[in-house]
Amino acid sequence: MTEPTVPPAHYIATERVISEMAGWGARRIDVLSSLQILILGTMGGAFIGAGALFSLLLGSGVESPGARLLVEGFGFSAGFFFVVLSEAALFTEANVVLPAALLSGNSGALRVFRFWGIAIAGNIVGAVLFGAAVNAIGHYGEAYSTLLAETVEVKLVYQDVGGLAGWGQALLSGVAANWLVGMAAFFATMGRTIFGKYIPVLLAVSTFVAAGFQHAPANFGYFSLSLFEGSGPDVWDAVLWNLLPAGIGNVLGGTLLVALPFWYLYGRGE
Repeated sequence: MTEPTVPPAHYIATERVISEMAGWGARRIDVLSSLQILILGTMGGAFIGAGALFSLLLGSGVESPGARLLVEGFGFSAGFFFVVLSEAALFTEANVVLPAALLSGNSGALRVFRFWGIAIAGNIVGAVLFGAAVNAIGHYGEAYSTLLAETVEVKLVYQDVGGLAGWGQALLSGVAANWLVGMAAFFATMGRTIFGKYIPVLLAVSTFVAAGFQHAPANFGYFSLSLFEGSGPDVWDAVLWNLLPAGIGNVLGGTLLVALPFWYLYGRGE
């Protein structure tokens, strides 16, 4: 009597994911040229800008706060998933993949920081180019503009708090955001099918969107859309009171809350 065939697993076991991420990250760090990283970063910034636009278009005119946050989370998850499928470079995803490669000894620190810096620059370029293109294409109406202005205003609430308290809140919000976005990258690596990758990404990304946590690349997208529409904040205010503290928090969240604990649990022996 033949033994029944065991179907293959639909996901990679948790203890294998951090080594998969470290190996994939190391290959990108070692193989890609600076120009290739910049192009991938620009693609990543544009995809996240598209996710920001999609979230605003879906949320425009939705009166119920819960329903609006739900559709905004769904819309924004599209941008992050485009990054995952295309293997574009995104600053916040790199905050998990690159520390995993560094902790595993697969890549040197200088090459890791090179990838990080170029990816950030590319994300900014991609978001700005996308915002300019959207503004040149046309206008989406009053409901869209109102929601965009409200979204940007909420992202600059830390300026109203001011001082170390405002900076600290923005930084902690960035930590929380990249914990969830880092777990989205972790789950996407775990999945073996398109749906197996997308469903946990949708849940993790929708959670951080609903909670209003600060995700620097997402904010690049929203600020760029508002900048070219003429309703954006002062650039330096956006950098000082959102992008800089949130970006630092994103690095800490991805490194300390995702890459480091999973490497300690599962990756040290490899």
